[in-house]
Amino acid sequence: MGEKSKNLHILIITGLSGAGKTQTINCLEDMGYYCVDNLPPALLFKFLELGMQSEGKISKVALVIDVRGGDFFPDLSQALSELQVDGIPYEILFLEASNEVLVRRFKESRRRHPLASGSRLLEAIQQERKILEELRGKANLLIDTSNLSPRELKEKLESHYLENESGGFSINLVSFGYKLGIPMDSDIVIDVRFIPNPFYDPVMRNMTGKDQQVIDYVLNSPISKSFVRRFMNLLKYLIPHYIDEGKTNLAIAIGCTGGQHRSVVLADYTGRQLERIGNNVIIRHRDLARYQLEE
Repeated sequence: MGEKSKNLHILIITGLSGAGKTQTINCLEDMGYYCVDNLPPALLFKFLELGMQSEGKISKVALVIDVRGGDFFPDLSQALSELQVDGIPYEILFLEASNEVLVRRFKESRRRHPLASGSRLLEAIQQERKILEELRGKANLLIDTSNLSPRELKEKLESHYLENESGGFSINLVSFGYKLGIPMDSDIVIDVRFIPNPFYDPVMRNMTGKDQQVIDYVLNSPISKSFVRRFMNLLKYLIPHYIDEGKTNLAIAIGCTGGQHRSVVLADYTGRQLERIGNNVIIRHRDLARYQLEE
């Protein structure tokens, strides 16, 4: 396909059924991508040839290829290998969610899982995970949509793919509670449960990491001061190396027990420090809304 292939951004979208691929291509269409859903892998090269012959009218394509392709889906591995041999650059976006969330989404939508014929829904989901295991390992970006709202998913996509267009590097910081599970799409996971917990102070128990009293309590701890100094030095060391390796997005998850106090304070603090040294940072508090709604 020659030099023209280098002017075409090729994004392969795949992942678990019910994980948000339809919403993803809607977002990417708004971002200027030419999107095709459920493309048979055998037609991948033919479609890319058409895109390269568009004389610049098509510069970004997003192709959803997943198990709905049935017997044709295994051809994807061969097609991707051929792209590599021909030196054609592409990215893989993999979407997933927890079994519980996927089961709930299918029941709410009353849609049938593409592998559910003759088997229970949960078994079909587990079977799909196994089929996609190798492809998941090749993904350039992994997004777990279990706890993402449509707006948050859109923000994640924009922060990654719009920043990539300008050659930028972005950092996504998320606070979370371990009792609600680790964000599976994180590159770096930091456990801050060793820091003194405001929860055990009756005055601060029902506050959050957005309240000044909690912020002061966490950041004034000698343990916290020592930790943030070492953590920032680690990030300052790592980020340039990630950039040198071609990484355009870094996902950092900071977790405490419930995602209410310590992780919120430290995610905000770390984000501000990273911004001060010139990084593009997006901060999200995954589990904070639970406590804010309860007030």
